[in-house]
Amino acid sequence: MSALTRRDSHGLFPAVLEWLEPSLAVLRPFTAQMMPVEEYVENGRYVVRAELPGIDPETQADVTVSRGILTIHAERHEDTGSKHHSEFRYGSFTRHVVLPASVDESDIRASYDSGILEVSLGLMSSDQEHAAWHVPIRVLQHIKPT
Repeated sequence: MSALTRRDSHGLFPAVLEWLEPSLAVLRPFTAQMMPVEEYVENGRYVVRAELPGIDPETQADVTVSRGILTIHAERHEDTGSKHHSEFRYGSFTRHVVLPASVDESDIRASYDSGILEVSLGLMSSDQEHAAWHVPIRVLQHIKPT
């Protein structure tokens, strides 16, 4: 299999997000909640794991993939019933991951265990990745006036 390469971005916005992400890390405590992720290839699948402790994955998490961008969104709500000290982070968490070109977006699975959301996507073989598609040409029969 060929080496994984990042997919060409579809427009300026995803590329800017990926380019700015490391420099914006210092501002995260003030602007957005941080969601640490790790990415790797295992058993022919591209795996993205995100730390999301303390959420209900069925009601507080959403995973979407579109045009080479994997989006993980979660919301953690604070129990405000009693006054107490807390250093936990609450609110919305969103992370966009630019996927390699060899990922098959239709082959996606997600699971949650012990505070870790794991999303895996199938990888296309190099043959599938560069496959040529035969497009049939339909001949239209025009009705000639008599």
